[in-house]
Amino acid sequence: MYGITEGSFRDDMPRLYGDWGVDSEIGKLRAVLMRRAGREIEGIEDPKAMAMKENWDPEKVRYQQDVLADIYRNNGVAVHYIEEMGDAYPNGIYARDLVLMTPEGAVVARPAAECRVGEEVYAARQLSKLGVPIIKTIHGTGIFDGACLLWMDAETCMLGYGLRCNQSGMEQIEAELKAMGVKHVIKVEIPRGMAHLDSFMAFVDYRTALVLRMAAPNTVYTELEKRDFNIVDIPDLGEFAGFCQNLVALEPGKIVMPTGCPKTVAALEKAGVEVIQTDVSEVMKGNGAIHCMTAFLKRDSVPLYLPE
Repeated sequence: MYGITEGSFRDDMPRLYGDWGVDSEIGKLRAVLMRRAGREIEGIEDPKAMAMKENWDPEKVRYQQDVLADIYRNNGVAVHYIEEMGDAYPNGIYARDLVLMTPEGAVVARPAAECRVGEEVYAARQLSKLGVPIIKTIHGTGIFDGACLLWMDAETCMLGYGLRCNQSGMEQIEAELKAMGVKHVIKVEIPRGMAHLDSFMAFVDYRTALVLRMAAPNTVYTELEKRDFNIVDIPDLGEFAGFCQNLVALEPGKIVMPTGCPKTVAALEKAGVEVIQTDVSEVMKGNGAIHCMTAFLKRDSVPLYLPE
C-alpha cells in the first residue's frame, strides 16, 4: 500500500525544485532573474510606441546592466538571465514586471501594456529551465505586472491596482497569497500617472521605507504608521524623476540605487542605510531602472511587522 503525501508544498520545495522563494523586499538577496539586453533593443523606430522616453544606446545599456550584475555577484547574489527574448520586446529587460516570486514559487504576469504582451512567455520558459516552480499564470481577463506587489513580510504585502493590475488580476493574486498563509493583503490604488508601487516607494531596512509623500495614498501611510515604520520622504522631485526610489535592497539596511540623487542618499544615510550607487541613466530612457530590471528569486525572510 502506497503512502499518502503529508506536510506542505513549501516543505517539499527545496528538495524537489531547489532553494527559491521570496516574502520580503529587504531580506538578504540570494538570487535574481534579469534579461541582459539582446538585439531586441536595437533599431527601435518609434520609442513612444514601446512606452520609452527615447531610444537607447544598446552598448551603454548592456554595460550598465553588467555593472549592476557585478554588484549583485559581489554581494553574494546569484544572477540568472532570461536567455531568449523576441525581437519585438525591448522592454523585456524590465524583468520585475514579468515575474512575482512568492514563498512557494513564481507567478507569471500578464502585462498591461500591449507592446509588452508576450515577454512573459520567455520569462516562464527560463523559470522552467531553472527549475523554479510556477504556481500561477495570470489568465482570463486578468492584468498584473510583478511590480504591482511589494512584500513587507511573510504575512503582509501591498498590492497596487490601477492600469497595471485590474480587478481580476488582483483577485487572482490575492487568492494565491491567501492559500499560502498571507494574512494581510493591503490594497493600494496606484496614483494617476504612475505605473506601479515602486513608482513612489521602496522598502530599505527593517521598518524603514522611502516614500514620495505627495504621491503616496493615505493607505500607505496608515499601514506603515500602524507598524511603526520610519518613513523617509523623497526630498527632491528632480531626484524622484531620476528614479531614486527604483532601488533594490541587498540586505536589510544596504541598497543599490541610481546615481544622481545626492539629497535622497543623504536622507537614507541619515536613517542608517548604506547606499551603493550605480549609473543606469541609459537604461532609464526606457522608463525603468534597477528595481524594474530585477526579478527576485530568493530572499531571506524578515521578522513579522505586526501592527503596533
